[in-house]
Amino acid sequence: MRLRVMRSTLAISASLLALSACGTPAGTAGALASAGVTPSPAVPWLIDVSANPSPSTGTPFSLRPSPSLPWPSLASATTCAIPWPTDERVLIPMIVTPGVGSLKVQWPSWYGPNYRVAAVNQRLVSGTQPPPTWVNVTAGPGCTVTATLTGLISGNPYVVWLDAPNTPRRIDNSRSLYSGRSAVVKPF
Repeated sequence: MRLRVMRSTLAISASLLALSACGTPAGTAGALASAGVTPSPAVPWLIDVSANPSPSTGTPFSLRPSPSLPWPSLASATTCAIPWPTDERVLIPMIVTPGVGSLKVQWPSWYGPNYRVAAVNQRLVSGTQPPPTWVNVTAGPGCTVTATLTGLISGNPYVVWLDAPNTPRRIDNSRSLYSGRSAVVKPF
């Protein structure tokens, strides 16, 4: 209702301004009559009482969700191997643990239902570098996804790449993080 009154006020004010520029009487009643609008005494134009504001009868605005709405329950950071990041990151966070000829990789399952992960050997070879071998991983019901990459050369440096091809969209329709990369790590 208040918005409707404000819109009406703005429309009438615009009409008055336009009419006064055209030589129409500057008085409100004359301008309103010539514009085909009759003022209503029940609906005031605008009340501005800055020294004594009246209490609002509407519900105050709040950024907190309504308790009646279902709210997704997120697992606590203490139960997850990697807590979901709360800051703006560029890459999906990962924990890489070296094993004998293998690397155990963990990341939060926030970024979609399926992933691809590869260990890329950092030793240079002459000629074309061999393509990485991707391993497809499906996220389980938990808050952390785990994959173990085997068949690696002990002592060689590797960088683990992570790809989340079906990462979800944010509220503003921007894409969530869709890739991750580890530091250099060497299997035992």
